[in-house]
Amino acid sequence: MSVSIAGRRTGIVAAAAFAVVLGLAVPALAHVTIQPGTAEKGGFTKIAFRVPNERDDASTTKLEVTFPTDTPLPFVSVKPIPGWDTKLTEGKLPKPVVSDDGDSVDEAVLKITWTGGKIAPGEFQEFEVSVGPLPEDVDQIVFPTEQTYSSGEVVKWADAPAADGSEAEHPAPVLKLVAPTGEDDHHGTAAVSPSAAPTTAAPSVSPAAASDHDTAAASSSSDGTARLLGGLGIAVGVVGAAIGVLGLRRSRAQ
Repeated sequence: MSVSIAGRRTGIVAAAAFAVVLGLAVPALAHVTIQPGTAEKGGFTKIAFRVPNERDDASTTKLEVTFPTDTPLPFVSVKPIPGWDTKLTEGKLPKPVVSDDGDSVDEAVLKITWTGGKIAPGEFQEFEVSVGPLPEDVDQIVFPTEQTYSSGEVVKWADAPAADGSEAEHPAPVLKLVAPTGEDDHHGTAAVSPSAAPTTAAPSVSPAAASDHDTAAASSSSDGTARLLGGLGIAVGVVGAAIGVLGLRRSRAQ
């Protein structure tokens, strides 16, 4: 009986240790998300709808993203994806909306649909869209999304964020809007033409200073790697020590 108990304890300790290590790499529940999840108010940005396939026996064959009508986005363009067909559906808004520039907007993109492609089990795809200018009077934009599988199943990612911050069962993709940092112009990612670029020469850096900087950077990187490997080594050592002690107890019990 003592051998059986010792064996069980050894298995429990080893399983717990590996669960802790593997837990560092376990992702959150898979659902459709926006990457990156934030953008500056009033600017243009590129976002990607990241779509993982959650089924083992079916592929994702269609994605439909609904755009807001209370805060419509005047300019929307998509990046072509080989093997996928893209359709932008434009239409009348329920009621005209006055933009930040004072213009009345009564038509906008209502949804984007991707079809013809396939996201196989264990894979994901990103559907990139350029949008703007983003509204300045809201803190987030919600994009209800429908994911269709080859089996005919349709998953609706349409639940709005909960007020208490908890995640809904089928959360809709959300783009958080933050105040401009002032590093770019009003449109955020607008490129600067060569003629408009400043002509001030960059300050010179001596070879010795550059070498010192590179050496410091390399040292910092090495220290970080060493600490990580050291931490993993300690964790493995603890597991090994525990297994050894329990094995010794088992042999004595015999």
